[in-house]
Formats: sequence, structure tokens, C-alpha cells
Amino acid sequence: MSPSPHLAGAWFARQGWSPFAFQERVWQAVAEGESGLLHASTGAGKTYAVWFAALHRFAEGGSATASNQSAPLTVLWITPMRALAADTARALEAPLKDLDIAWDIGLRTGDTGSAERARQGRRLPSALVTTPESLTLLLTRADARQAFAGLRMLVVDEWHELLGNKRGVQLQLALARLRQWNPTLIVWGLSATLGNQTHALEVLLHPGHGRLVQGLTPKTLQVDTLLPPTLERFPWAGHLGLRMLPQVVEELETAATSLVFTNTRSQAELWYQALLDARPDWAGLIALHHGSLSREVRDWVERGLKDGRLKAVVCTSSLDLGVDFLPVERVLQIGSPKGVARLMQRAGRSGHAPGRPSRVTLVPTHSLELVEAAAARDAVAARRVEARLSPEKPLDVLVQHLVSMALGGGFRPDALFAEVRHAWAYRHLGEAKWAWALAFVRHGGHSLTAYPDYRRVEPDEHGVWRVPSRRLALRHRMSIGTIVSDAALTVKFWRQGGSGGALGSVEEGFIARLRPGDCFLFAGRLLELVRVDNMTVYVRRASGRKPAVPRWNGGRMPLSTELADALVDQLGAAARGEFANVEMQRVRPLLEVQQAWSALPTATSLLAEVLKSREGWHLFLYPFAGRHVHLGLANLLAWRVAQRQPVTFSIAVNDYGFELLSPTEVDWARWLTPALFGHEHLLADVLASLNAGEMARRRFREIARIAGLVFSGYPGAQKSARQLQASSGLFFEVFRQYDPDNLLLAQAEEEVLRQELDVTRLEQALRRLQERHLDIRPIKRPTPLAFPLLVERFREGMSTEKLADRIARMVRDLEKAAGPGGPESAVEIGQPSLERDDDLSRRPRAPRQRKTGLPRQRKTAGR
Repeated sequence: MSPSPHLAGAWFARQGWSPFAFQERVWQAVAEGESGLLHASTGAGKTYAVWFAALHRFAEGGSATASNQSAPLTVLWITPMRALAADTARALEAPLKDLDIAWDIGLRTGDTGSAERARQGRRLPSALVTTPESLTLLLTRADARQAFAGLRMLVVDEWHELLGNKRGVQLQLALARLRQWNPTLIVWGLSATLGNQTHALEVLLHPGHGRLVQGLTPKTLQVDTLLPPTLERFPWAGHLGLRMLPQVVEELETAATSLVFTNTRSQAELWYQALLDARPDWAGLIALHHGSLSREVRDWVERGLKDGRLKAVVCTSSLDLGVDFLPVERVLQIGSPKGVARLMQRAGRSGHAPGRPSRVTLVPTHSLELVEAAAARDAVAARRVEARLSPEKPLDVLVQHLVSMALGGGFRPDALFAEVRHAWAYRHLGEAKWAWALAFVRHGGHSLTAYPDYRRVEPDEHGVWRVPSRRLALRHRMSIGTIVSDAALTVKFWRQGGSGGALGSVEEGFIARLRPGDCFLFAGRLLELVRVDNMTVYVRRASGRKPAVPRWNGGRMPLSTELADALVDQLGAAARGEFANVEMQRVRPLLEVQQAWSALPTATSLLAEVLKSREGWHLFLYPFAGRHVHLGLANLLAWRVAQRQPVTFSIAVNDYGFELLSPTEVDWARWLTPALFGHEHLLADVLASLNAGEMARRRFREIARIAGLVFSGYPGAQKSARQLQASSGLFFEVFRQYDPDNLLLAQAEEEVLRQELDVTRLEQALRRLQERHLDIRPIKRPTPLAFPLLVERFREGMSTEKLADRIARMVRDLEKAAGPGGPESAVEIGQPSLERDDDLSRRPRAPRQRKTGLPRQRKTAGR
């Protein structure tokens, strides 16, 4: 007897629920053997829509068999995060006992213990919740085809988080293999925040088709803003909003349980410590959660949220996705979310149940983020959600997949070629690139033929390609995945005669700057470095000394096009004298100074400000295209001008615009023409304007790691980030000199353009700038929009203390020039916590000056 929709409806009724129409549509589609994509708001019931569809079609009801054996593997549930995996497994297990279904639920992630892995090696559970990496690892089993013989349905949760990156491509390849084994496999994707659902459906189900189900359930999403008590008319990115601490504490007091989201792990560490200092009585009631903490810490925090025992949790994207914490009443977002989808996702962590409203409160870290807050609320209301696009033909992922499939029973090249082209990312893969990939895994290409370690796959006497040695097989299994970061060092307490428990992991690049006795914040504690040994950082508790804050890679997010457009709409309304909401009314004094000294950007104009100072001639340009595009755009324009006039530039960028500073005069009214923004020969000009070779070298480290050229080491003997960088750099130079047609070199260059510089968005920005009216404004002093860009440039050559002093003097002078209307205290800097979290341990150094006509690239940190 199989469970019917009637039984599912009865189970829903026992929970006090009624099925939604979209859930019943999914049940019907799966009953008819259809695949598809379910798009519904957070907390609307997507999980049970697809889970009960699987139970209706495949589960056998009644009591367990006489051998007490559960059903074989029938459903695979793919999740992008470990925290989400554990939560999903609990949700899937809930109805099984009530419905008397003889299924068991299993977890397979990086956190799964060896004993559980061994059990799964003997027999996989009826439904397995796993990640893309763990699924690929399962496919490397010699008996993989037999192990997956009973698989009937695959669900991809939070599909939008995988769609646009290499993890999603890895999953596409795994899906192609599973579909080849079972052409009737039913596949469903789940998502709450996708702006291009048709593309998402096509990528997931390629080359087949399926049904797009919209979960149009009523969901109130409230976005409001915590207004600062005073307004800075000359803001700068770097305060981290800690002056808003009293208001944040007041907001947390009004709710039983809250989540406080930050955009970086460093920011989370600082905010957790600040909350604890402000409310010592909350010790044990507030917690910290981010991906570098140990699994035990994260599990404890998640259980506390589930049980409603925690007052607040300061977190990062580690709690962004689909985790069901019903007690959470409030969500606070520190700083701009930088994207509409991210804001909606985080808002959905509150009221995470059908029919319950979700509320997110934005906490601005500087005055201009009030404008972003107003723009974000309008964009959410209009559902202007960002699109996610799948990468195309990443060869490093393909090379890794070839070795994986050689382990998983072996492959015949012609058959695997046809199978790989069933993955959307490789649908146009040509025979030449396929032949190159085969040669690369067989002998390392033209330049590595003499080295046995790169003969990773060889055909046997029957023409089946297999991995020739156990050692190479072990190395490959330990390297599966597409997530690449600096080497992580385990942080442990120092104990005399031994070590204490692990607190988590920190990137090697941060620890390398510290000496024994230095202090840093980690896991919500002030720690003193004792020693570093065997990839382990030993620490003891410290007190009373100024700490550094670990800086993790991947924490800086550019402003999305959708949110940037909404922001410019707000500024355009202000230019017309319209201040329609509380945020814009509050920031009005700043905007009035900007209007009086220069102008406000609009959707039809491109604002350019020109300033002469003791430093030289400044151009401030405001395309509002995000930091990645501005970096490429600033270098491009500087290079094009330098071809016409010998000049050297220094560059600073943020999400709103960029600054070009030259020691000699530049007639910007002459050069800022539509021709300067032309997109013809864009790729050649971008590569010429940047140190593209060095950027490609850095990108190649990730590609070399994914493609299996470099091995990060065995457990307890991992190689350092410097060793890995040196190894990948050696390969880079060898290929450039002896194998210049190596396709991994071309991929590195392509990824620099597509990811680091976002050249597609850069071209779109150039087209838009050509259509706008150029509004050049000579200014006598930095405007509220220009001031943050000056601060970005100052950061590079100053220590924190000197930077704070200089900013304080500048702000006092600017506020005096602006006249009445500013804050009672022109600036309250004291000893600020800069958003560039490594600035706290930065030593003073003099800025470098370029002697060539090419622009000098400057890193920036403003949000």
C-alpha cells in the first residue's frame, strides 16, 4: 500500500496545516513522472511539496519487512550547505513514523563520521541528503552503478545557490551520469529567489523539459530601517555600524529570538563581542555562527535556535539558506545586503512558516546606506531579483570529472563524451576540447608527459579508461570539489602536555602576519597566539589588549545591478525634490549638500566631478555599477586616456563610482566623450589596461587545484598556501613557455574577465554610459559622494590611527564648509573598526608611485 494524497492530507491536518495548491500541483506532476522547478517564497512549504510527492509515488507503506530492512536508496536530496543538510534530514524524517513508511534517512557531508560512512558503504539509506561534492565522491565507487540502481528521484534544494558557480556544474555532470543510468529519473529543483527561472529550469533538466511551478502563497515581507540618531553628511565606509549598537540592543530586546546577519565573518566576530560587552547578562543567550567555527559549535547554536533557547545569533551566510528555525521572530541586517535576492533570503529566516510574515530590519553602517535601504525595500516590493547564469565549459571541472568517472567503474571515451554533453554547461563542447581533456588526464598534456603523477587515467586492454594506481585514486578522492580557498589552520586551546578542543579554522594568510603573543578575536573570544605547529594554531585566552580580526577570503560582495538601479531611482527622485520615505528624509541633509556643491546622479545622467587639490587632479565618476565593474572601468578609461596623453593615474573604487588621480592636469571635458566609453575592442583593451598576466596567475591556482595539478596534502600534512601558490605558479610558467595552447591558461584568462572584472556587465555598463547625458561638475572640495573614494585611497598608505586622524580633520573642515545641518558632533571616530578587517594589524607604509603611463590598481574596501 502506497501513501496517498489523502493520507498526506490527514498528516497535514494533524499538524494543523492544509496543503497549498502549488503543493498539490507538484504531487500531481511527480505522480505523472514529470520533473520540474518549484519556485516559492521562503517558508512556504517547498520541502514537503516535493517530499510527499516522492512518498506518494515511491514509498511502500505498512510495517517494515520481516528483516527489518528499510527500502533501498530511492531519493537523493542535494543541498549546498551542511547546516541545511542536517535540518532537511530532520524535516524529511518527521512524517515517516506517523505514516508507517519503512524508509530511513541518511546524511552524507563533509561532517559525516567514518563509522557512518562505513555503514553507507555497505548499504545506502532510502533517502540520502548530501552535497554536490559528496555525491561525486559516491560516484567514484567501483560499484556506483549498482549502489544507485534503485534511485528514482533527485531533489536539488536552494538551486539558485548552485546554479551560477562551478559547484553547480559539478552537479550537472553528476546528474548527466545518473540520468544515463536511469533515463526515467525524476529531478526537481527548489528555489525562493530566482530572477531567471526559465534558465534555471533549462540548466537543471537539460536536455529534457519539465514543469515550472510557482508557489504563489501569501507572504508578507516587511523591510524597515533602523535610523541613526545623527547623520554624517560626509560618510565613509568603515564604521561597521557599531555606533548603532544601542539601537540594535533595543531591537533585540523586543523579540524572543533574533538573527543578526553580517556580510563577513570578521564583522560577525566584532558584532558578537560588542553585543556581549554591551549586555554581559546575555552571556549564554547570544551566540556566534559562521562557516569557520567547528562543527560542534555550529550544531550547538543550531539546536539552541531550534529550541528557542537563544536570544540572538550573530551570523553570516552560513545561516542564509532554508534552515527552519521557527522561534526566530526578527532578522537584522548589518550594512547593505548588496543584493535583492540575498535580502529576501535572509528576511525569510524570520516567520519561517506558511502564512507568517517575515521582517528584516536594515542597520546602516554609514549615511549613504540609508539610500540603499530605501532602494532595497522598493526592489523587494517589485521583486526585482537578480538573475543567476550557469558557467559554460569550465575545463578544470571536466578534467576532475573524467578522473572521478575513471574511478567509478571506468569509462569509454565516446560514451562519456555523449553523456557529458547532456550537462547544460557542456552542451556545445567540441571534439577538439574533449580530445585535449582526455590527453590531459592521460599524460598531462604536451609538457607533463614525463611525470608519472600526471598519468592519472589509462585505457585497459578492453578500452576502458581507469585510474592505474591506488595512490592516485586516494589523492583524487581527497581533492574532489570546486571550493578553493587559502589553506585553513585548525585553532585549538593550548594545554600543557597536550592540546585542548578545536574552536574552528582560520586562513593561513591571516596567521602568517601574527607573532606569538599577538591577540585576535575568534569564535567570540579574545585569544593570544601561543604557537603554530603542524597546521594547528595554539592559543590561550587573553584580555585587555587590542585584537586583530581574522580576515577570510570571499567576504566582499559587489552591489547588484538590480539594487544599483533602484538606488539611482531614489537619487533621481531626490534630484527632483522628492523624499518619499523616512530613509530619504533622514539622509536629505547629505543629499542637499551633494546637490548644492555638485549634482545628484540620475538614471539619464552620468555625473563626473573634477577637483584640483594639493595631490593633483581628481576625476570622480559615478556609474553605480558595482566595485568589480568599476575596477575594470577605471583601469580601462585610464589606459585609453594614457594612450592619448602621457599621464599616470592612481585609482580607487567603491560600489558607487571610482576616482582617477593624476599628478598632471587632464582636460576631462575633452576626453569624456561617448568614444571613450566605446565597447569595440573591449577585451583587448581591458587586458592591456590591467596586469592581466598576474591576475590570471592568481586565478590559475584555483584551476590547477580543481584540475588535480596540485595536491593540498594528506590529513595532518597539508601543504601551506605559499607552497600551493608556488606549485601552481610553476605550472603556469611551464605551460606558458612550453605549452602555450594549454586550455587551462585560456580558462584562467577567461575567468579573470568573467568573474573578477565581470566583463559582460562591464560591456553593459559602457553601453548605458554612452546613452547617458554627461554632467561634468567642477568642485571646490570633496562632495559627500566623493569623500568615501578619498578614504579608500588613503587606506592604502596609512595605519588605522593615522587614517582616523586624517579623516577626522577632513570631516571637520567639510562640515564647517557645508554649514548648519550636520550632526551635533562632526565625526565620532575615536578608534574606529575599519571595514577592511586586516587594517587593525596593518603597519604604516608609504604609498608606491608608478613610473609608467599605465594606471596603478588600488584595492578598496568600502561597502
